[in-house]
Amino acid sequence: MAQLLRVQNFCISSDGIAAGEDQSLENPFGSSVDPALLFAWAGATASWPMRTEPGGSRGLDDYFTRDHARNIGAEIMGRNKFGPQRGPWQDHDWRGWWGDEPPFRTPVFVMTHHPRPSITLSDTTFHFVGGDPAAVLEQAREAAQGKDVRLGGGVTVLREFLDAGLVDTLHVVVSPVKLGSGLRLWESPDELLDRFRLEVVPSASGVTHHLFWRR
Repeated sequence: MAQLLRVQNFCISSDGIAAGEDQSLENPFGSSVDPALLFAWAGATASWPMRTEPGGSRGLDDYFTRDHARNIGAEIMGRNKFGPQRGPWQDHDWRGWWGDEPPFRTPVFVMTHHPRPSITLSDTTFHFVGGDPAAVLEQAREAAQGKDVRLGGGVTVLREFLDAGLVDTLHVVVSPVKLGSGLRLWESPDELLDRFRLEVVPSASGVTHHLFWRR
């Protein structure tokens, strides 16, 4: 069975924005973007991995939350998903936004123009790699040992892999809010229809799930 490159639960606003442009340590998604507006649907589900109390919703949103880790053997992300630093690494003590137990539980390949030694936290190892999308995907597929690879974002990295024709399936969650400015995934999902089939599924929570399969 072929290893897929999958984008899952990628959250954007109704005007296509996933993050602000002015990311900082205090504002991982940029000061113009409140992540709660985009991720509330997942946090409300019974399967949300950071849930500390019983309860939570079942149904469609919960299914996608559970499916996030299914058959994933490695993740690829951009440097700005890992942390707010730019340019050469000034702080090698920075070990990501997630603390000592990152949620990935797989090898993670962080794309950067400034490689640094790998670090391991709990059951996640972060590898800091250069190269074009195809080269990074080849490394991630080898590490995934036959399982699929998840492309975690952010927007810039996702667009690079889409433009290179490497994404097999794409799940985008559109929240019913407009953010006005920031890093935009698309003006319209129709931009991808030359490469993907699309099904659009509304949820009772108010978000809309866009499911793309490569043609």
